[in-house]
Amino acid sequence: MGGDDKLAAPVAGRPLLAHALGAIAAAPEIRSIVLVTAADRVADLASADWLPSSVVAVVAGGSRRQESVERGFAALNRQDADGETAGAAAQARVVLIHDGARPLVSTELVSAIARAAREHGAAIPIVPVGDTIKRIDPAGTVTNAGDRDELAAAQTPQGVRADVLRAAYEAFPPDGPPTFTDEAALLEACRIAVHAIPGDERNFKVTLPADLSRVRVALGDESARLGAASGTAGTCAPRVGYGTDSHPFGPGTGLALGGLVVDRAPRLSGHSDGDVVLHAVADALLGAAGLGDLGRMFPAGPETPRGIAGVDLVGAVARRVAAGGLVVTSLDCTIVAGRPRLAARLPAMGERIAEILGVPPETVNVKASTGNLDGMEGAGRGISAHVVVVLARGSAADA
Repeated sequence: MGGDDKLAAPVAGRPLLAHALGAIAAAPEIRSIVLVTAADRVADLASADWLPSSVVAVVAGGSRRQESVERGFAALNRQDADGETAGAAAQARVVLIHDGARPLVSTELVSAIARAAREHGAAIPIVPVGDTIKRIDPAGTVTNAGDRDELAAAQTPQGVRADVLRAAYEAFPPDGPPTFTDEAALLEACRIAVHAIPGDERNFKVTLPADLSRVRVALGDESARLGAASGTAGTCAPRVGYGTDSHPFGPGTGLALGGLVVDRAPRLSGHSDGDVVLHAVADALLGAAGLGDLGRMFPAGPETPRGIAGVDLVGAVARRVAAGGLVVTSLDCTIVAGRPRLAARLPAMGERIAEILGVPPETVNVKASTGNLDGMEGAGRGISAHVVVVLARGSAADA
């Protein structure tokens, strides 16, 4: 990087490290984060206003990766000792180790590694090697490295259960002579099996100056695309997303809608709580941020708890959007329903949605269409919702 600190490089108004931390913090499995850094940076990073609330400590690392990781692991153990996690629960806890220079890691990959590590004891994400790999002998001669189909590139986060990592440290103390390039290498030396799952090509490590441009484009930093010829930074255009959802009524009562619960109204059926308003909000946010859709982030299967609240879904999406340096500047929602009557509840829904997103109430508008309807809504068999959201670069204080 030419001597520059790549983790401090500005991307969309925040340091690159802030994006990596925000992406990890957005995963619902993450409870505590320890940031390990150079000793002379501890004080500055500990006081940074962009640290996620899940960062519980900033500690100085060592001269090698294995020593730095062990110090971070020790800090987590101190948190466990001071808190409520102890004994078997602490032993079974999954620890994820992530490179601060990988800011584009997805929530889905973080969650997948956490699940795989819990099941198998240790897991890493891998991506296929596209190029033909060669070995170079001491004389500088090229030799064959073997079948490319048997090779893969390792990414982070790398996951391992706390008891497994502790056993590895007992076999190979972090300050000992062997040097391990990553946690998987340490575990392999201990003859501990490491489970591999598919990684993500977007989850690359910023290594060269050109990689910063790739990150800036991926995160929508217009300065990477505009003003290059004149040397001036461009302004970021608003990003608009549209989301919609529809559910029929099912058995039982307790209608979840817009973050509220209408006790006597029939509930909507679905794998989740059926809150079509919050589902549409989540999809609109993901669309505006270019992060796919809600079904990809929370598939309707065993990996997503049945009956999961729409508030939890939107909260996870909002954290992911905020990790990209985006804030909601406007949200407009239309609920389509023949029943129940909603007019009196619309202001409270708007306030609840604003609260979930952490934006001023005037940012959110909720209205209902209840007359002259056809289809499922007109027949009173279900409810649908449509949401348009506008995002812009900034911080929550700017919203």
